[in-house]
Amino acid sequence: MTEETLEKERRFHDDWASTIDVEGIKVQDYFEACTAPENRFIVEHMGDIRGKRLLDLGCGAGENSVYFAKKGALCVAADYSPGMVEVALQLAAANGVQIEGCTANAMQLDFPDNSFDVVYASNLLHHLPDPKACIKEMHRVLKPGGKACFWDPLKHNPVINVYRRMATEVRTDDETPLDINIVNFVKSQFSQTTYDTFWLATLWIFLRFYLIEKVNPNKERYWKKIIIEQQRLEPQYRSLEKLDIIVKKLPLMKRFAWNIAVVATK
Repeated sequence: MTEETLEKERRFHDDWASTIDVEGIKVQDYFEACTAPENRFIVEHMGDIRGKRLLDLGCGAGENSVYFAKKGALCVAADYSPGMVEVALQLAAANGVQIEGCTANAMQLDFPDNSFDVVYASNLLHHLPDPKACIKEMHRVLKPGGKACFWDPLKHNPVINVYRRMATEVRTDDETPLDINIVNFVKSQFSQTTYDTFWLATLWIFLRFYLIEKVNPNKERYWKKIIIEQQRLEPQYRSLEKLDIIVKKLPLMKRFAWNIAVVATK
């Protein structure tokens, strides 16, 4: 079942890679836009990465590798999809930076122990049959004191779960959003762990896309649209984000956010 799942993921992402317009990717927005709170949190907690060896695990189109390379990191862009690795290398060339690229199984990495200062993964774990195996591999390939940084969707929010049932053509059947208790497992592996969750009241923007703007969730990826259109969305997002900060202080409410971001130190 694991091999079948991985092969399905590979085909899906290879097909997606063939449609990506590298020239249209604004790398900075994926980390600094108001609608990228997960990456803003990670950047705040990961520290200075200049000269650091960084593994971008599940690199996708390479936005992460290119952003970190621009900040001075020595980046390895790794993905199970060869098509995505090729797009990441093209994006790096278009942005005037150099990165390494390779295919990799995130649950069984070929890198030696203590190879990297940082392992970063965005939207990866929920694609894997065994996310905990990936977290163990992150820990293994990190140097002592190195940091594992990742963000992924959670499974608890009913609004997002309705969206998932509708957006069948832009995601695979085997995706499994995380339980917030994954944090406890991370804490058991690493010496220090910090995390936060994002998108509660701010999920109104998703409802607005569907109910008011009539955006077909199978024609446009909402989670890409919030980045691409961040300037238009910023006034409403900022207001709703203030409400999110309050709501997250209530008991058990963090679990109902859309995404979780984690930074853990080995």
